[in-house]
Amino acid sequence: MNTPNILTRRSFLSRTSALGLGTALATLTDIPFVMQRALADGNIGKPGPNGRVKKLLFLFLRGANDGLNALIPYGDSAYSTVNRPSIYIPPDPGAAWQSSGPAYFPASGATTGTFVRPDGTPLNGLALGNGFAGLHPSLKFLAPVYNAGDLALLHRVGYPRQSRSHFDSQNYWETGSPRDDLAKDGILYRTMLESGLTTTNALTGVSIQSSLPLILRGSKAAMTNLSDTGRYNLLGVPNTTAGNNKADLFLKAANASQGADRKSRDLLDLQYQNLTKTLETFAAINFNQEFLDNENTDGDVPYNLFPTSNATNGGYAARGNNAAKYVVPTSSYDFFRQLRSAALVLNKTDAIVAGTQIDGWDTHSNQGGPTGSHANLLRRVGWSIYALRKYFLQNPDQCRWDDLVIVTLSEFGRTTIENDDNGTDHAEASVMFVAGGGVKGYDSGSRRPGVFGCGPSDPVAWQTGQTGSMFQTEKRYLQRAIDYRSVLGKVIRDHLGATQDQVNRIIPGYAKSSEALKTGGVQTADGVRVQGEPDLML
Repeated sequence: MNTPNILTRRSFLSRTSALGLGTALATLTDIPFVMQRALADGNIGKPGPNGRVKKLLFLFLRGANDGLNALIPYGDSAYSTVNRPSIYIPPDPGAAWQSSGPAYFPASGATTGTFVRPDGTPLNGLALGNGFAGLHPSLKFLAPVYNAGDLALLHRVGYPRQSRSHFDSQNYWETGSPRDDLAKDGILYRTMLESGLTTTNALTGVSIQSSLPLILRGSKAAMTNLSDTGRYNLLGVPNTTAGNNKADLFLKAANASQGADRKSRDLLDLQYQNLTKTLETFAAINFNQEFLDNENTDGDVPYNLFPTSNATNGGYAARGNNAAKYVVPTSSYDFFRQLRSAALVLNKTDAIVAGTQIDGWDTHSNQGGPTGSHANLLRRVGWSIYALRKYFLQNPDQCRWDDLVIVTLSEFGRTTIENDDNGTDHAEASVMFVAGGGVKGYDSGSRRPGVFGCGPSDPVAWQTGQTGSMFQTEKRYLQRAIDYRSVLGKVIRDHLGATQDQVNRIIPGYAKSSEALKTGGVQTADGVRVQGEPDLML
């Protein structure tokens, strides 16, 4: 029988029966098809003075997140029940949104539900202390990360001539080339290729989801995708000592077999070598290990950081199976298995990039306000970032919290005005979350907020009212002030260690002054002014 708690060498080829051996190998190894590249300039994947490598974890929110109800512009009178009658989120009376200081974090304690105030009354929008913005109440676990200075919240993020097609816009975000339908390789794939490590390292970029996303796809090297870290099967070999030895001998024999000298011979040799190294690396990782918070979470008991069952979901079990103590929806357990696997990959291997996705953000109907479908999706995001911070702080191995940056992506925002089905439709700018120990977030000493793009003092000021920022694109959509490529470019250069020349190749718009990605200005494609790179890295 297969044991459920160790990812063995067999699991990497569990998809072989559906995809064929060649396809499975191609998705699981780093193979140079055309360009043999020496270690590139720059520091992507290179240990720093402390001996550690900078890494990146991505979360794609597929379906288009309603940024106006995630990072709420309370300082704008246009955010109101007039424009959003059923999905409007009032500010919480626990802390006035106009005040300056830390984000409001109402710990519920043991006697009340997780997403209510300590007195048991409903929780509403949480003040962020910049005098203008608030958080959706389902994002309350972002408040401790924000107050630690480890979170940047970026509003009005988009790109020129925004497409409102899910398919097209997701492609543009993932390739880093808006409106370029010929670009077929992903922005993080190009980053890994620029590292020069794809010809030598068995692991560079890894996704944990049903299939390899475009952001890690390209033609010159293959990244790794794991659809299920709990499946075991290599050509029908059982997960036993004898079975493992048989599989090892099979791979060694296949790699050593002689054949005619062909152009692909080196490719095949490297393919088997990388496969063997990858399987050996992952065989030692317990992907079902549980990790607890190191303090009484939310004023209650220490919670499991990656909830994968009712028993490990918040304070549910500790409080007599009280469903009000869940921290994430019960439908999100598969996602948290994937998130835990992505964290383990970065912490236990040489991989530089790992990530996964959350589906379901296309909230055309019955979106909800403080509670509902959108709120449930945001609960996943808020707890994910909180949990990742605690995991990497408590369990540093090949990646510490200071070595990591987390970024969220979502293809576009949603309409300023609620539709007739109590939801929102496809629109323009939205929100990105960027977290990590090296992120320049809230700082009480300098009175620096961790909010970018959501306030009147931003480089491109938020304009209020019915003709302001929330209506400045086609007189009906939130207009961008930050290009998503400027955010990713900043992270790729100042965190991962790319040179500017590398960034220009990874994100082609950087080489064009008309795109204004680094220093800001008017983007000539549609005449919108953007601020350039936000100052979000220490």
